[in-house]
Amino acid sequence: MSLLSLASRLARPLLLATDAETGHQLAIAALKALPIPRCADDDRRLGVSAFGLTFPNPVGLAAGFDKHAEVPDAALRLGFGFVEVGGVTPKPQAGNPKPRVFRLVPDEAVINRYGLNSDGVDVVARRLAGRAGRSGVVGVNIGPNKDTADRIADYGLLVEKLAPHVSYLSINVSSPNTPGLRDLQQAGFLDEVLARCIEARDKAAPGRPILVKIAPDLSLDGLDDMVRVSRKRGVDGMIVSNTTIARPDTLIDQATAKETGGLSGAPLFDRSTQMLAEAFRRVEGQFPLVGVGGIASAEDAYAKIAAGATLVQLYSAMVFKGFGLVGDIKAGLLARLRRDGRTSITDVIGTQNADWKLG
Repeated sequence: MSLLSLASRLARPLLLATDAETGHQLAIAALKALPIPRCADDDRRLGVSAFGLTFPNPVGLAAGFDKHAEVPDAALRLGFGFVEVGGVTPKPQAGNPKPRVFRLVPDEAVINRYGLNSDGVDVVARRLAGRAGRSGVVGVNIGPNKDTADRIADYGLLVEKLAPHVSYLSINVSSPNTPGLRDLQQAGFLDEVLARCIEARDKAAPGRPILVKIAPDLSLDGLDDMVRVSRKRGVDGMIVSNTTIARPDTLIDQATAKETGGLSGAPLFDRSTQMLAEAFRRVEGQFPLVGVGGIASAEDAYAKIAAGATLVQLYSAMVFKGFGLVGDIKAGLLARLRRDGRTSITDVIGTQNADWKLG
């Protein structure tokens, strides 16, 4: 066990004794304050190329943890192959009233209804611009203000201001906590959003990858529309998936499950992986997929990749397993590659896609 894993495990009872949002803030504060050493270079077998970018390993930090781009470099030093900050909105907004984050401890799950609380694009852009010259893949997740009169214009503004300072942009049309945002997953709206984002990208930072982040609650017809529009517009990738508004009957903490918001963590794994596999079949290799939802172990990450993900992301599992989880997952992936006789993690992509079907 690494020192980071040990320290993280020792701190976990304290963090879990606080309310969920305070625990999140303490984790950010710890990354700001602790002198986290740079991890050793990753084994070349974990290297991945996607969207024209090179990743030292396929395990990323999902959006929602470093909302305001305060600690991307510290997160990279934890061993992540890439970090996605945000979501970021054009104007600063406080988000929804507190309490707005809830742990379902026996389920290793989280419900949040943050509502895209953000320091605003100007503050975040300055922080990201301050990274100029530093290594590491850092993307940004973007979404419109809650009270905006023109959501499509918001996306264009965000791309214009942030594209020069990040490795890629993730277009969030799937948060369940901004009223009406998921309506943008309808084909006509999505087409307009992507057209505006690509136009802004081509002016501000030509070639910067644009990814679309979708919900796990889409119907197959809805997924067909998302993929069709994304392929037509030439997006560079798709992130599958955001949190879910569903509440599986298998949840143990049924009292907390009554809270509104997006559910993440272990209970999301099956649905998000089924959606990932369905997307992989529809994309037909036109662009790579990022698998998100319920990853808490190397076996989970391997399953996502085998279902069709080129890259994976996690966040909620760190609430319960600590910062050392990323190192544990990478070690477990290498062990699985050795066991299976594979020379690269990219050899695994899609190999078990047929095992995952929706419905």
